[in-house]
Amino acid sequence: MNVLLIATIVLLIPVLIGGLTVILLERNNQTKLIKLSLAFGGGFLLAIAFTHLLPELYEHSHTSNIGIWVLFGFLIQLFLEYFSGGIEHGHIHTHGPSKIPFMLLLSLSVHSFIEGMPLAGLKDVHSIFTDSSLSTLLIGIALHQLPVSIALMTLMRQSQVKLSTSWISLMAFGVMVPIGMFFAVLIPMDHHNSYMSILLAIVVGMLLHISTTIIFETSENHRFNFAKLIAILMGVLLSFGLI
Repeated sequence: MNVLLIATIVLLIPVLIGGLTVILLERNNQTKLIKLSLAFGGGFLLAIAFTHLLPELYEHSHTSNIGIWVLFGFLIQLFLEYFSGGIEHGHIHTHGPSKIPFMLLLSLSVHSFIEGMPLAGLKDVHSIFTDSSLSTLLIGIALHQLPVSIALMTLMRQSQVKLSTSWISLMAFGVMVPIGMFFAVLIPMDHHNSYMSILLAIVVGMLLHISTTIIFETSENHRFNFAKLIAILMGVLLSFGLI
């Protein structure tokens, strides 16, 4: 099976699980579930950024100013969250009865599209297990897709958007990472390595913004809830298991 098809399946499963979780638990409050899963994913993302992605970027980058692109990615995410309202780290703001949050969906879609582009560097199935930076990035994105999907579907249901429209919107968000991945395959091979380094640096910057925001906003009255602290530590420990 094609490696990009496998990656697509890995990326879409959390989106489907997130949507189904909201439907099955619709009468319950999903806030705690969203916060705990975000804390777990945030811990994992922050850990892989420092233990996998940044070291390999600086070691193997074909671009001398790679740090500028990491900063650029951080600023891109800051800009995108102006339109998304921070749903990437659990903020849910209802947009009124039956209103589809188009700007939020556009922001999430751009974010997901960019995130998916470096994954085009996965050459074969073997590379999923041997390419440290891209395999951990794939897992990190998949882990983060779950709470974001829960938050997005929760927002849709609270806004009284039709269930069919909610699912279409959720899946439109879900396929943007694979679309970005397949789009990057079109990059000419003579520029592939340098472009992949730049794209990965941008994504690392975006992940650093998301993960640090998740962790800092996980505090309540400047004190960590014990369950959330454990979730963060579990995410960090999982990243160590992939070293």
